[in-house]
Amino acid sequence: MLDSIFTFFARHLPYGSAGFAAFSALVKSAALILGFIMLLAGVLTWMERRQSAMMQDRLGPNRANIGRFKAWGLLHFVADAVKMIFKEDFVPPQANKLLFALAPMLALAPVLIATAIIPFGAPLCYGRMTEVLAPGACAMPIELQAARLDAGLLFYFALASLAIYGTALAGWASRNKWALMGGMRASSQMMSYEVTMGMAVMAMFVIYGTLEPGAMVNAQGDWPGQWGIVGVPQVIAFVLFLTAAIAENKRTPFDIPEGESEIVGYFVEYSGMRFGMFYLGEFIEIITSSAIMITVFFGGWRFPGAGHLAASLPNWLFVGASVVVWSLKVFLFCAFQLLIRWTLPRMRPDQLLRLGWQRLLPISIANVVLAAGWILLRR
Repeated sequence: MLDSIFTFFARHLPYGSAGFAAFSALVKSAALILGFIMLLAGVLTWMERRQSAMMQDRLGPNRANIGRFKAWGLLHFVADAVKMIFKEDFVPPQANKLLFALAPMLALAPVLIATAIIPFGAPLCYGRMTEVLAPGACAMPIELQAARLDAGLLFYFALASLAIYGTALAGWASRNKWALMGGMRASSQMMSYEVTMGMAVMAMFVIYGTLEPGAMVNAQGDWPGQWGIVGVPQVIAFVLFLTAAIAENKRTPFDIPEGESEIVGYFVEYSGMRFGMFYLGEFIEIITSSAIMITVFFGGWRFPGAGHLAASLPNWLFVGASVVVWSLKVFLFCAFQLLIRWTLPRMRPDQLLRLGWQRLLPISIANVVLAAGWILLRR
């Protein structure tokens, strides 16, 4: 059944193999974004509210329901989406209308596009998906990765840097001096910690010899002792990347740009679905950074016994198992980032910038040198 569907599209799409490759990339992106990322982002909003309620001894969301079906308040994120769609879309009279409308798109679109480089499962074997295959027996594998780029992680950082324009323009275009100050705080924070993220990845580039995420996953084994985090430089790189990613996502204790209880944020003038795009973009950033972390440091879709399982299950079933394992890994990292929200105090702006430039950046540069020495010693 699956093989016949792929064969039909391969024969009838225009431009031959190039058309089929473009079509398969579009299908993979749509499946990843609509079938996993958007759904998980909604669930994360519910998880954060439930967790906040538990930490503060409250009930949390429990009212949205369909008849008697409440599902522990899980339908609240659906109700939130409906509310934002129908809420009044107010634009300040003195705002720059074009840039005011463009800012939420610049905040959301880059993180969605960056998901194209993430490998989220084992390769499908076109034409032999119902067969049990020996390792290396597939002649025409379809990578579960929308775009396989040699400079894949550089592509991720290039797109992540575009999100800075979204925060800066949101504050400037609102024609509100408090929003402008919030946009400047957010953009300076994001730029500061992107440097540390890049240097952490540079150490892993020295070890892997590639920046292509799929190749990084293939360079790791099935067992935890063979994953990328094993080794002193890799552990340091992971801690640096995790810390910088939390700051990049503007999560506690680095949530200064969005600490509404203490300081005005950069999207204070936004309402309706425009506000929803900023809100949703934050959770999609959490998912994307978690996916990058498991790709580089925790074996991606690989899991103990994957090689033996691949040789005993039909190809499509093994691929499904690998996608489930990858999804669980991403979920666990997202849950960890939510967990620390109520366990650490918020930092001051001067403390945040000092940590990024005077602490983490020198350590990340030293770790690149340490990773090079690690490679020399292993050889």
